[in-house]
Amino acid sequence: MKLAPLFRSVALVTAVALLPATTAGLAQVDGKTAPEFGKLFAVYQRIKASYVDPVDDDTLIKGAIDGMLASLDPHSSYLDGESLAKLETLIDGNYEGLGISVAMDDGAVKVISPFKGSPADQAGIKAGDYITHLDGKLIYGQTLDDAVAQMRGPAGSSVRLTIFRTGREEPFDVTVQRGVIELEPVTYELKDGGIGYVSVNEFSKDVGKDVFNAVTAMRKDAKGRLNGLVLDLRKNPGGSLNEAVALSDLFLTKGTIVSQRGRLKQENLTFNAETVYPGEIAPKLPMIVLIDAGSASASEIVAGALQDQHRALIMGERSFGKGSVQTLMPLTKDSALKLTTARYYTPSGRSVQEGGIAPDIRVPQLSDPDAAKRAKFALRESDLKKHLVNEVDLDDRQLEDDKQVDPRFQKTPEELKKEGIDDFQLYYAVATLRHTTSSAMALNH
Repeated sequence: MKLAPLFRSVALVTAVALLPATTAGLAQVDGKTAPEFGKLFAVYQRIKASYVDPVDDDTLIKGAIDGMLASLDPHSSYLDGESLAKLETLIDGNYEGLGISVAMDDGAVKVISPFKGSPADQAGIKAGDYITHLDGKLIYGQTLDDAVAQMRGPAGSSVRLTIFRTGREEPFDVTVQRGVIELEPVTYELKDGGIGYVSVNEFSKDVGKDVFNAVTAMRKDAKGRLNGLVLDLRKNPGGSLNEAVALSDLFLTKGTIVSQRGRLKQENLTFNAETVYPGEIAPKLPMIVLIDAGSASASEIVAGALQDQHRALIMGERSFGKGSVQTLMPLTKDSALKLTTARYYTPSGRSVQEGGIAPDIRVPQLSDPDAAKRAKFALRESDLKKHLVNEVDLDDRQLEDDKQVDPRFQKTPEELKKEGIDDFQLYYAVATLRHTTSSAMALNH
């Protein structure tokens, strides 16, 4: 399927890296562009004079702006009023609604990812699901904004979603209760064997500080000795670039974390280790980072930095592939432009645009009975209409390599359930770290 032209940031939540805007490089209207503006004004006049129904100026101007931005890429958009306030709220880590990021796919609403711990996640909504009806009303063919608006509602109210899921023969209904959602950006748990587990659900403010506190607390619980660490970035669509740098800096002592390059000189920036945190919080601690198709933007910055710096083993499935930076540019006190201004690169100079981060070890989510079938239709950056093209040519077959079957992973969800394994990727990561620790102890004796 091909996506509709407009992929709104409001629906995608915060899968962006926001930077302060500058006024340098503003274009000027000259003799070559003046006739084009004349065409735009002529269309405006014809619509105002001859359209079958009266149309107000706000509708036409906003439509023209949206049309310009839709011709660029899926992540540039115009924000005003409620949509701008919502983005600013989301950056602070507070959400109202169902807790899912969605996109339009040929007139249908497709789930990119439910946020971990959100009402949608708890109700069993999964990446790749199509939402066809809301409370029995067909939403196919509506704009994404209209569909999202219908999903919103007062806290405590419920909405019935009709879901079409690849691998299921018939659609099914799921009722989700709306609410004011204060997602925990960071959760943690000390596993058996002294293995620490940290899940980063989003890159809102203070994520770096929260992970620092989580590792410190687990080390205390483990009586001063952690034997390994799993950093879970699955289903994390991104957020603040600064927080991605801060999190990476926790585990690096030298070198580049991420760099970005744009048309303007001031967009060419490099972020290095030890700019946020001096030293490393867990030197020489064996570390695994979990990613999947829902890991995007800031998540890919962290995974790419730790992979290129050989600080962590990346495990799971290929990430989303969003390698661009968006700048929030205020226009008036209640409107702003979210514009793609640069591409970002990992320490080795790789762009994750389109291709994403490939895991060092591909581990499928065997505990999910529908995962294999949904993976064939997983939505990534390379599937979005008008996505930025990677500067290095990528063979489509190269992007599909992570769908090959590995003979090591053959157990069925039913078999895993009998063994008490409800998250195979996490189970495999923890088991790998335990084996690594056991092997190192054996060598030291």
